[in-house]
Amino acid sequence: MCRKKITVVGAGHVGESVARALAEKDFADIVMVDIPQTEGMPAGKALDILQTGPIHYYDSLVTGTTSYETTADSDIVVITAGVPRKPGMSRDDLLNTNTAIVRSVTEQVAKYSPNSILIVVSNPLDAMCLVALQTSKFPKHRVIGMAGILDSARMRTFIAQELKVSVENVHAMVLGGHGDTMVPLPRFSTVAGIPVTEFLPKERVDAIMQRTRDGGAEIVKLLKTGSAYYAPAAAAVEMVESIVLDKKKILPCAAYLDGEYGINGIYVGVPVKLGEKGLEEIIQLKLSNEEMASLQKSAAAVKELCGAIK
Repeated sequence: MCRKKITVVGAGHVGESVARALAEKDFADIVMVDIPQTEGMPAGKALDILQTGPIHYYDSLVTGTTSYETTADSDIVVITAGVPRKPGMSRDDLLNTNTAIVRSVTEQVAKYSPNSILIVVSNPLDAMCLVALQTSKFPKHRVIGMAGILDSARMRTFIAQELKVSVENVHAMVLGGHGDTMVPLPRFSTVAGIPVTEFLPKERVDAIMQRTRDGGAEIVKLLKTGSAYYAPAAAAVEMVESIVLDKKKILPCAAYLDGEYGINGIYVGVPVKLGEKGLEEIIQLKLSNEEMASLQKSAAAVKELCGAIK
């Protein structure tokens, strides 16, 4: 089988973590690309990951570069480029700076890998997905955002800690924009198939939902000089794996909605099926009136943010 080629744009903490985790999967060759001002940094990190292969037993070829020519004909491109959050900043505060970065990056990606699938990780996530879609002019099923998997993983972690059970038993669903208005859904979150609401009183469920919404900010506050990268990278890699191996996993991702859930023209987190074509199906859950109202509120916040893009 011909090995897939995956490009990771941005060789910072998230990008290098994505590249390393993908290399260990051993199903593709990896290219890390960063801006020319970084000089040998992406090449150095790539060589370090490459030399880990004999110890962790993978044959993935890992290359670092500052030239997009090296990324040509990639099957999947993971965009992590952008400025990270600092304490006191919201994801939305990054809007105009990261818009310019993602727009520039996407132009290069579309030029050299016109048939690729884009996975956007840069914040503010939902708005950056729209920038990538409009800039690339790719069909909507080939531009997908990573957010819901990360938010759900945080919720799963907090549920497992609260109940002192294995995270493997816990599933969670978080919809909406990747920000303060995200919509954790306890009714669709289970422990060994049993709704979490059967295990915990409402006040504890509400506390977990709020900590999930604040999950990224909690890490930013602790780090003081940056934002989360291990879990975001792992979430992006799960998306890549489902696409490369055509697993057809149903995962919460940022998708361009065209009437689904009554939402049009923006990216919002919803459950989707990921396979070799990219986003192959949007799953429409039957939400309660309260859940739907929360999702609509979140979508309205995303729409307002997108309207502020210069």
